[in-house]
Amino acid sequence: MFNPCSYAALVEAVTFNFSADYITTMRFNETNEGQQPQVLDWAIGNVTCEMAINKPSYACLAANSKCVDSTNGPGYRCNCSEWYQGNPYIPGGCTDVNECKQNPSVCPNGATCHNKGGGYYCSCPLGRKLDNNNSCDPDINSIIGISIGSIVLVIIIFCTRIICERQKLTNVKKQYFQQHGGLLLFEKMKLDQGLAFTIFTEAELEQATNKFDKSEILGHGGHGTVYKGVIKDISVAIKKCALIDDRHKREFGKEMLILSQINHRNIVKLLGCCLEVEVPMLVYEFVPNGTLFDLIHGTKRTMHIPFSSLLRIANEAAEGLAFLHSYANPPIRHGDVKSSNILLDENYMAKVSDFGASILAPTDEAQFVTMVQGTCGYLDPEYMQTCWLTDKSDVYSFGVVILEILTGQMAFKLIDQEVQRSLSLSFLMAMKENNLDAILDGRIKGRESVELLRGLAELAKHCLDMCGDNRPTMKEVSETSLDTRRHRDREPFSWTIN
Repeated sequence: MFNPCSYAALVEAVTFNFSADYITTMRFNETNEGQQPQVLDWAIGNVTCEMAINKPSYACLAANSKCVDSTNGPGYRCNCSEWYQGNPYIPGGCTDVNECKQNPSVCPNGATCHNKGGGYYCSCPLGRKLDNNNSCDPDINSIIGISIGSIVLVIIIFCTRIICERQKLTNVKKQYFQQHGGLLLFEKMKLDQGLAFTIFTEAELEQATNKFDKSEILGHGGHGTVYKGVIKDISVAIKKCALIDDRHKREFGKEMLILSQINHRNIVKLLGCCLEVEVPMLVYEFVPNGTLFDLIHGTKRTMHIPFSSLLRIANEAAEGLAFLHSYANPPIRHGDVKSSNILLDENYMAKVSDFGASILAPTDEAQFVTMVQGTCGYLDPEYMQTCWLTDKSDVYSFGVVILEILTGQMAFKLIDQEVQRSLSLSFLMAMKENNLDAILDGRIKGRESVELLRGLAELAKHCLDMCGDNRPTMKEVSETSLDTRRHRDREPFSWTIN
């Protein structure tokens, strides 16, 4: 017989479903092979957490663990804190739960899960934010903020760059100003209050020439380009020099001061300079009526010009050069005498321009070759051999100018790609063969006295002597020119320059 009191079992009430058959039969042993879940409720000690936490025997040793009072009597138990798992009864037993790995879809679509100690958080891409529907939507405020911040950053970088570049440019200009002797020039100008000389800034000259516009170019030369400009309603000629001799840089300001004190009716007045650039710029008075070159060779206009006027212009130029050589203190060599550097004012009086070019011209042979381009036919052969400029170099060049007046021909002419003709060599050959008529301008032969023409030819021949020591001085040339004019025995004729 089955004794219903012959066995007993302790089971979990929540999972156990009682059946009357369990009392009268052995069905309990047959269900789940006689196995049922059990829950054993236990606790540590007989004190509460509040009392146990201060005792040496406190059992919750793991960090991130917590004490829980028993609900079935005295004592307590230990659990890992939320977001942690493991054994709370040993040191380091509670470890962080990586929710991002445990559940990859814990964050909404488009968001990124980031694990952290004791939890996790979700982040949306830049410009988006989590909304109340737990999804990543565009963050208008962030987009506006980022856009404004980016614009401000670009503006700050741009302004900083401009400030740095301007500061760099200012420092470079100061360096050039000092290199070219600007401080010394400035001090001397302060001592001489009556000096009519101005130190211009680069900005002032750019404004005067419309930023050196090509339409303002008056001419080109071996030493640079000349522009027309207007400063304070006054027309001026501004020369951008091509090169400067490094050995003259420190003395440049001082030399400009000397040149500015040259005051002669047949010399173009130097009004000022700009020293804050790599190669200084010079500012001269503006002379409006072109050059002797234009009158002889007909460049720019057609007009009637008496032969006597050409001689007068040449003589005035000779007087200006003689003043530079003999009366300036210290003496000044021009260095680039030619008909295009003899300017004509409103009354067609000659004014020698570009004087002092030797100050700017390098003396080493490599750069000298570049500098002489554009002035071939006027250059002293001794200068080309030695690169040493003398007063007699100007005399030689002036002799070529006399030849231009006598022959109406250019100083140097390219006949074709292979043949080049030098006026001075052609003239000396004609003189050697006693055949002056062959080279004289047909418009003056038979119209001017033979004595006058031969006198001018002899003067030119002396100026063109291959040995500089045998040439006359510019003072002697100017005096000879005057004497020659006095011996004219007939009125000169006029012709049309085409």
